[in-house]
Amino acid sequence: MKDVVLIVNPSSGQEKAKTYEKKAVAKLESLFDKVTVKYTEKSGDATRFATEAAQNQCDSVIVMGGDGTVNEGISGLAEQDYRPTFGFFPLGTVNDLARALSLSLDPEEAIANFSLDHTTTLDIGKINDAYFMNVVAIGSIPTALNDVESEEKTKLGKMAYFVSGLKQLANTKTYNFQVVLDGVDKKMTTSTMIIGLTNSIGGFEQLLPDAKVNDGLLHLIYLKDQNVLDTVKSIPDLIKGVRDTTENLVYHPFKQAVITLEGEEELVTNIDGDEGERLPLEVTVLPSHLTVYGG
Repeated sequence: MKDVVLIVNPSSGQEKAKTYEKKAVAKLESLFDKVTVKYTEKSGDATRFATEAAQNQCDSVIVMGGDGTVNEGISGLAEQDYRPTFGFFPLGTVNDLARALSLSLDPEEAIANFSLDHTTTLDIGKINDAYFMNVVAIGSIPTALNDVESEEKTKLGKMAYFVSGLKQLANTKTYNFQVVLDGVDKKMTTSTMIIGLTNSIGGFEQLLPDAKVNDGLLHLIYLKDQNVLDTVKSIPDLIKGVRDTTENLVYHPFKQAVITLEGEEELVTNIDGDEGERLPLEVTVLPSHLTVYGG
């Protein structure tokens, strides 16, 4: 018997998740013998539901929500002995993984297009004891992203992060990092460090044009900035897409890193759009770790 667990975040999609849920259940009932619906009420629920589905050896887990809920669903499956095939219907502000997998960002269209015949493998990033599917951001501007309110995301969409970053420019400061990158010691002085898994970061779909969802690599970008003017100079390089090191930033694909902040200051990361782990960090890639619908 083919069974699926549908995990719904009722607050996603400007509270429209319930509307789309009916269509999603109807679609899944046409493809699976049994559909079980779970509703999230608080942070961590989607992770717990996905882990339970894996332990019960369900055939598939489908998440309906934004990037945060999708992250939780993936985190619940990561490194389980048995991992169901994963899928999602995007309802969030940015939907980076949907963009990377070329899924429709329109929920109704994504549900209508859902097929058991289209699957691919997906790399997952591991950061200390947590997981990520799109991006880890570290530094001054990423810290500002943690302060973006849900109302701003709803009103401005992906531009809410861009606007918050611009506001932070006047307060930009640089940090000294000690990084062991695939076994090689490096010192990095920068205001902003980005580690991406896919081509789409913050809704900008070609920021890392060569990154694939299953290339087995993490993609590091850090700005060569000592002041606000240097930071501003790097923005065009980011917007046009990063393939190589330039005068204003450094690009380095890798598989494993340990990142330490020099000095006694604490620094919090932003993981997939939400506040994440504190430094020091161990970051690694779990290559082709999940099978996902789409791609």
